[in-house]
Amino acid sequence: MRSGRATRMVISGAVETEQLIDEFIDAIARERTLSRNTLDAYLSDLAVLGRHLRQRGIELITATEDDICRYIAQSTSVSSKARQLSSFRRFYRYTLREGLISTDPTARVAMPRGVRASIPNVLSDADVQALLLAPDVTKELGHRDRTMLEVLCVTGVRVSELINLEIGHIKIDAGTIWVESRENYGRLLQLGHSAQIWCAAYLDSARDDILLDSQTCYLFPTRRGTRMTRQAFWYATKRYGRIAGLDKRLSPGTLRNTVARRLFTQGDSLRSVQRQLGHSAPRARSRTV
Repeated sequence: MRSGRATRMVISGAVETEQLIDEFIDAIARERTLSRNTLDAYLSDLAVLGRHLRQRGIELITATEDDICRYIAQSTSVSSKARQLSSFRRFYRYTLREGLISTDPTARVAMPRGVRASIPNVLSDADVQALLLAPDVTKELGHRDRTMLEVLCVTGVRVSELINLEIGHIKIDAGTIWVESRENYGRLLQLGHSAQIWCAAYLDSARDDILLDSQTCYLFPTRRGTRMTRQAFWYATKRYGRIAGLDKRLSPGTLRNTVARRLFTQGDSLRSVQRQLGHSAPRARSRTV
């Protein structure tokens, strides 16, 4: 058991359900920008599932795929089924990551038929250009932010990958960056002409001006010499979106969707786009509820 993890009560050899759910909610509240309503929905869905399973002599932590499918099938509303499955997926991915289970019982459960797919939010070419022009590049931090946006808009990397880039990950002459993915593998990406020029200019002056006497391996540091946080970057990005007059809601997925659309328009295959964005290989056939 990892150090710092709260001590769990054990009843009949099973992890006490309510405490485990609370730990999950606390964890995702720290890791993600989620509304209180969303967290409350997760809490409610898991609490009801836990009580249902307990009545059948099953603990939440030991539920199987059949247990989950049988429970979701009881809901008459397609939207309710979809919301429940979303809650359960996040919970079991958390317990799998924490080493509390060895198999995710929701891994092969597909979204119910009839759930309307949302239309990806993307930016037009003019929107992207307006966003790129928003930072004040006469200032060191504005130059840094413009460079980060250039890299993001051409590669589609995740924000967590962008802020974790190190000096050794970029090759200006080759116009490439090496990205460490969260799936424990890396990928080599082309910067493109504009991003390559901005990265070269940034490394030539602005980065040193930001750091002054500080030293760090991170490509896009703060003035303190530390790594920028996801929250700080997206706060800045949304501010630039307002400056640019964009009426679309910017989110961590907006620019990735925009890059994916551009790649598809260029004729790239689905698998090629998945590799570019750092998605893992397709999973085994899903089970629909």
